[in-house]
Amino acid sequence: MKIRHAIGIGALALAAGACGSGETKSGSAEAPPATAEPQAAAEVAHAPATPDTLPSGIVLALAQFVDVAGKSEPGPARLEFLYRSKGAWHTSALEDPDSNVFHKAMLYEGSEGPRLLTLGGTAAIVKTWTKDGSALEGETIWQKDFGGKWSRMRDAEVADLYGDGSADIAVATHDQGVVAVLRPSPEGFSVVELDHQPDTIVHEVEIGDLNGDGQLEVYATPSEPNRFDGTPQPGKVVRYVPAAGEGRTVVADLGDRHAKEILVDDVDGDGTDELYVVVEGQVGEFKELVHPVEIRRYDADTKPTEGRLVATIQDRQTRFLTAGDVDGDGRKELVAATFSSGLWLLRPGEDPKGEWTLELIDKDSAGFEHAAILTDLDGDGVDELYVASDRNKEVRRYVWDGEKLAREVIYVRPDDRPIFTWNLMPVPNALIPGA
Repeated sequence: MKIRHAIGIGALALAAGACGSGETKSGSAEAPPATAEPQAAAEVAHAPATPDTLPSGIVLALAQFVDVAGKSEPGPARLEFLYRSKGAWHTSALEDPDSNVFHKAMLYEGSEGPRLLTLGGTAAIVKTWTKDGSALEGETIWQKDFGGKWSRMRDAEVADLYGDGSADIAVATHDQGVVAVLRPSPEGFSVVELDHQPDTIVHEVEIGDLNGDGQLEVYATPSEPNRFDGTPQPGKVVRYVPAAGEGRTVVADLGDRHAKEILVDDVDGDGTDELYVVVEGQVGEFKELVHPVEIRRYDADTKPTEGRLVATIQDRQTRFLTAGDVDGDGRKELVAATFSSGLWLLRPGEDPKGEWTLELIDKDSAGFEHAAILTDLDGDGVDELYVASDRNKEVRRYVWDGEKLAREVIYVRPDDRPIFTWNLMPVPNALIPGA
């Protein structure tokens, strides 16, 4: 779930990733050093000091473009790691020629211990990675050509979907509408395909329990293929219940609009999850904004056409919505990372099913995907916000200073190579090469 305006998403479709053997080993050569220069005093005057050492860092899943005979072409899929030690932020990197993009990287904790999980695109490969010395060694757990124009693993979430204590992986794919579950066993992983729809792109998958029956549901965002000319791209949000054998059910009918970002979480603290759907904006013939981004809430009893509007953002797209407690008051908030209007803090009102308050965190932050995550790396009980502002070629950390989320730049990209940051996630240092 990142980019930069100089390169269009369509460029990713131009290169076909080389198919490997399924075993990949990457060195842990240090990437160009992260900058840790102090920010302007006004920015961080009251922000708590960052600990000298953190037990976990951040992994960024990237697509990168390299110069080939004067032409910009997709390069190997790339991960970059940021970790803090001895009072400074450090970086390391991993590249995998089996794919030309990592759409996601995240921690996977199964019976064999913690591993890094990655989703590759073109070729479509799910891998797990373990640390061997100072390097990461990868193992393919699922690879498939779906038979369309592209084959890409796009998103994944991990949960015990069948109630047997296993760490199952729900996966969304391009471009044949495959939603699948990878079920671990002593022999490896078996694949259960929940859905397959021709010429359909599934952008995201989420897991939760909206009706409180104890069985986890899988939510996904299928739509017609991506369009960049402003014409409608219809889509829906659908639900599956693997443990009950329940197939596709439409839970959000978005008409001639679609969603590339959803979130399932108990943000209002009532003990039951809610579904938040970020409806993409629409632009007109001259790229003017016709319909802004809408964030709609769905509960278990909400009809597909009656999602409750909780916020409107004057932007054409918002690809990251993340939940956490930013100020330590014990209540969750949402942060929306938009295409060009910045980072926004959303707080539920007295009626969490009504309109929420919307506060601008930082207008100078942007990206096509604009990857963001709320997570508590320093363990103080308050979530920090980590953001890849690809327009600025920076990774930033925001911490509550008593009044606002104060910004600290923790990494400045050292060159002008075009990159897309597709997601960022926390990962323990034990899985970071070089850490």
